[in-house]
Amino acid sequence: MRITEIKGTNMELTEAIKQYVEKRLGSLADICAKYSPCDAAVEVGKTSQHHQKGDVFYAEVNLVLPGSNIRATSTKDDLYAAIDEVRDDVKRQLVDRKER
Repeated sequence: MRITEIKGTNMELTEAIKQYVEKRLGSLADICAKYSPCDAAVEVGKTSQHHQKGDVFYAEVNLVLPGSNIRATSTKDDLYAAIDEVRDDVKRQLVDRKER
């Protein structure tokens, strides 16, 4: 699997966030091995700048496979939890596709 883009919205995209995304999505490389090419575009950020209390973060992954696309989104109070949930959703969709 190749991560083609990591985009930050309404927040600064730090090196630590990039490494975390690459580490978490890199664990899906074994499942994606049979699909070539397998490109992922990732977007992480805040939903808006106008929340009264706390931040609300989201993560979105668009995975392009031959013949189809897989898309997963998650919104959480913690950015890292949103990334983890998106990874789990993409993994579930890949396993479902693989079993067909």
